[in-house]
Amino acid sequence: MGADTPTTRGLRQGGLSALPLFWGAASLADGAAEAYVGRRRDPAVNQSSEPIFNIPAVIIAAIAVFAGIHVFRSLVLDAGQDLELLMLFAFIPARYDTALQLEGAWPGGIGAQVWTFVSYALIHADITHLAINSLWFVPFGSAVARRFGMARFLLFFATTAAAGAGAHLITHAGEVFPVIGASAAVSGMMAAAIRFAFQPHGPIALWQQKDERAYHIAALPLLSALRDPRIFVFLVVWFGLNLLFGLGSPTLMGAGQSVAWEAHIGGFLAGLLLFSFFDPVPRTMRGQERGEDLPQ
Repeated sequence: MGADTPTTRGLRQGGLSALPLFWGAASLADGAAEAYVGRRRDPAVNQSSEPIFNIPAVIIAAIAVFAGIHVFRSLVLDAGQDLELLMLFAFIPARYDTALQLEGAWPGGIGAQVWTFVSYALIHADITHLAINSLWFVPFGSAVARRFGMARFLLFFATTAAAGAGAHLITHAGEVFPVIGASAAVSGMMAAAIRFAFQPHGPIALWQQKDERAYHIAALPLLSALRDPRIFVFLVVWFGLNLLFGLGSPTLMGAGQSVAWEAHIGGFLAGLLLFSFFDPVPRTMRGQERGEDLPQ
């Protein structure tokens, strides 16, 4: 479905433009991360034969939903029906503008004012949009899903998606262009992952061992985490790339589509700030933040 069709003209995509280019290289800093405890430790993990790309079922199911909706729109609906679907499930700031709420103007009524804060995240503009969001949803969503479990993960997904929609609503009040895409939620997953992934014995340090306990390492408090140079650099790069690609998106993507970068930031901030409310790691395990070994 191209950008010239009636259903995609004027769309704001939640396409993930700010990519953590240094994420994979962060494991090289493991030695420096452990230096503050005064000695190098052999990781207290068990070697596993599980494949490195062992994706949680909830991630596979979510991507299947994304893909299924896109296939349904592309192969089953005509242009008019697809527009009706977008009017019902995409996030449209004008839906909340009382001056524009004409009788029968917005399908779904009050219900759509609620569910579109999340339902927009399940819809994608085209196959590229879907592929990019899925590509980044797999590693970061998997890390968070392994830590949170399915129920907390789904609630976290909805919360960060809603936060992204809220940020877009604040910055684009009254706008009639629909917003679609999961990248606000993906951005929230990125923010949540950095709260624990850089920890000694965390997922980055022990990615070769593939031990599930690495995903349950105790997270530092937010202010302490922000003092980690790797996390600080991650934040600078993430916000910088979002601003760069977001503000330049009309040129990069053409006049018909643009990147809803404000939604990315809203989802990311929600993931960063609300992580502790969802984190199931008991407070009695917080001592691990000082570099203590994982329990045997």
